[in-house]
Amino acid sequence: MSDDVQNSIGEAVKANDVLLFMKGTPTFPQCGFSSVVVQVLDYLGVEYQAVNVLDDQQVREGIKAFSNWPTIPQLYVKGEFVGGCDIVKEMFESGELKDFMADKGIEMEAA
Repeated sequence: MSDDVQNSIGEAVKANDVLLFMKGTPTFPQCGFSSVVVQVLDYLGVEYQAVNVLDDQQVREGIKAFSNWPTIPQLYVKGEFVGGCDIVKEMFESGELKDFMADKGIEMEAA
């Protein structure tokens, strides 16, 4: 994996308060797991940016190496890796995700 891809991913993670690496786009998710995370973020009213890993194979593989996490989607908040679909869903259902976002200073409309 090239250093350029890792640097580019790192810069994107730093530049966006909430960043979702996903398959597809928020308006047209290309997998069920990505769709679940989009629904959670939309429900909370969180503003976020998304990277469609299907657009670039190097990013698709690079994000797995960057986080040392084997699956996509991957959610980052204030530069911190939160997790994939299962973790985000569990945190949402327990109320922990809302608290985490609030603690990080992330504005939520529906909170």
